[in-house]
Amino acid sequence: MTEYNIYCDESCHLEYDPHKSMVLGAVWCAKEDKKQLFDRIKEIKQKHGLKPEFEIKWNKVSKSKADFYRELINFFFDTDKLNFRGLVVADKGELEHGRYDQTHDQFYYKMYFDMLKIIISPHASYYIYLDIKDTQGFEKVQKLHDVICNNHYDFSQSVIKRIQEVRSDEVSLLQITDLLIGALSYFYRGLTENKAKVELIDLIKRRSGYSLMKSTLPSERKFNLFVWHSGYRRGWNYGGF
Repeated sequence: MTEYNIYCDESCHLEYDPHKSMVLGAVWCAKEDKKQLFDRIKEIKQKHGLKPEFEIKWNKVSKSKADFYRELINFFFDTDKLNFRGLVVADKGELEHGRYDQTHDQFYYKMYFDMLKIIISPHASYYIYLDIKDTQGFEKVQKLHDVICNNHYDFSQSVIKRIQEVRSDEVSLLQITDLLIGALSYFYRGLTENKAKVELIDLIKRRSGYSLMKSTLPSERKFNLFVWHSGYRRGWNYGGF
């Protein structure tokens, strides 16, 4: 059974932050390819005069590092060892948590479930890594693990081997997730001030072949995108949330 690592992150996920859109994302690869991918990212950093421990972040994209970030985006699209799944809540103003008897925190993890269920196959096994966000994360991660396992009839947890929180500054593939979801968030918030960021978004559009405005087909593997709206609430089944 093939084993995969999934690296998850989010942008503008807080209920009362000033940002209109919320983005979740995951980059995944075969576990056996992890070292090769980490080494290649380190090589790209060194090529551009950056230290191996330099943290890749959307917030660091600037004119002076534009070539570095372009090469990272092209690396992602050029390798057949990495895939991405993004979920965009286009307008958090549409959320009606009281009507659906949920907290924003519960909704956040429902969205994580929605994102991950497309990636997971019953014929493989997965190690899922989330960026640490707060001190309450352990219980939420355990709940997410249980719900995903139950949904996939993985009661022995042979498919979902582990879900755990990690520090993003120590995991370069999690940083690639940050870069891709940062681009989606910037795009959906309608921002244009940073030319280097706009150019990266245009590069992602060209390389993916998508406008980023609409959901891709669920079967899309390389750059899979789901744009969520309130009308999708009907038919939700989260088996435990």
